[in-house]
Amino acid sequence: MTENDDERLRRWRLLLGSQEADGTGCRLSGADLAMDNALSALYDSERSGGLGSSSPKVARWLRDIRTYFPTSVVKVMQLDALERLNLRQMLLEPEMLEAVEPDVHLVANLLSLSNIMPSITKDTARMVVRRVVEELQRKLANPMRQAVMGSLNRSRSNRRPRHNEIDWNRTIRANLKHYQPKYRTIIPEVRIGYGRKRSNLRNIILCIDQSGSMATSVVYAGIFGSVLASLSAVQTRIVAFDTEVVDLTDEGEDPVDLLFGTQLGGGTDINKALAYCQGFVQQPQDTILVLISDLYEGGDRKEMLKRVAAMVNTGVQFIALLALNDDGAPMYDRSIALSLTEFGIAAFACTPDKFPDLMAAAIARQDIRQWAANNDIVTAQSAQRD
Repeated sequence: MTENDDERLRRWRLLLGSQEADGTGCRLSGADLAMDNALSALYDSERSGGLGSSSPKVARWLRDIRTYFPTSVVKVMQLDALERLNLRQMLLEPEMLEAVEPDVHLVANLLSLSNIMPSITKDTARMVVRRVVEELQRKLANPMRQAVMGSLNRSRSNRRPRHNEIDWNRTIRANLKHYQPKYRTIIPEVRIGYGRKRSNLRNIILCIDQSGSMATSVVYAGIFGSVLASLSAVQTRIVAFDTEVVDLTDEGEDPVDLLFGTQLGGGTDINKALAYCQGFVQQPQDTILVLISDLYEGGDRKEMLKRVAAMVNTGVQFIALLALNDDGAPMYDRSIALSLTEFGIAAFACTPDKFPDLMAAAIARQDIRQWAANNDIVTAQSAQRD
């Protein structure tokens, strides 16, 4: 048997597991055997007894999969363990939390369990959440700030700036045709600058559905909400809801505090949440309301749609995000989504990397449906046509 044949049998043996009928005749040892045991504990759990409820056994399994598998595979296996073996209990033990590979899905699970965690575990859970949040902030915060501030600056652009407000690069480009060779200078007939009004040019309201199906979207929305709250040029309000409404605006300085202020897993009353948000709309033309929800309304659907229409008619820029994550196409209430499109509202799922540009487009009062089309994003309306 050639070396290639041996390697092929080894791979088949790891794929098929240790059942007698695997047919490979291949015996494993060393790291291969450890990998096989880790896989068997999860995927052959009905036959082998799996991980059980033993804390040391689960913690050891978590360490093993981090040792023998790449991070991307570790995260899949952790999620499979939660779903297949109902191991949410493992997240209630601090020694297990220290061993687990943190990601957005783990954060969502920790948030959903925060109310029943013993105090000794909560400190560890906050450490795990902070690790994920800080990593995401490094990726997302600067693009968010740059996109929003750039859009605000462009919206403030004026043709009669004070001297200290002149944008010299744009002014020079606009006046190149007035160059005077004799004097080797440009006559600035048109001056372009930025008005430096201290008042908020845009009011942004994030209305976040914290029902269980929106878990990872809540994590990303909380991080973006904190970034927006740190910008003095916009006024940001962060509201989370299920059947009750929680105003998390005062927690905006720390995204971890904000996330632990959510209560994942309840029902949904979108109408109640929008009624609360509506009370903060003072200047409709300068207000952007982003509803992050799968639109499964447990409250008054008719009143909810009537309220949305009323806000849109006063000039509020209303955006409906069916999801804010990297998890792919979400399940959502198609009838409500299509009703929103009749009001001119774009309803679609948005990935975190696109969200900063989306907010910049909203601040510039661009047509969000056209923005979605330009970014190859399928809206509820276009999905219906297909």
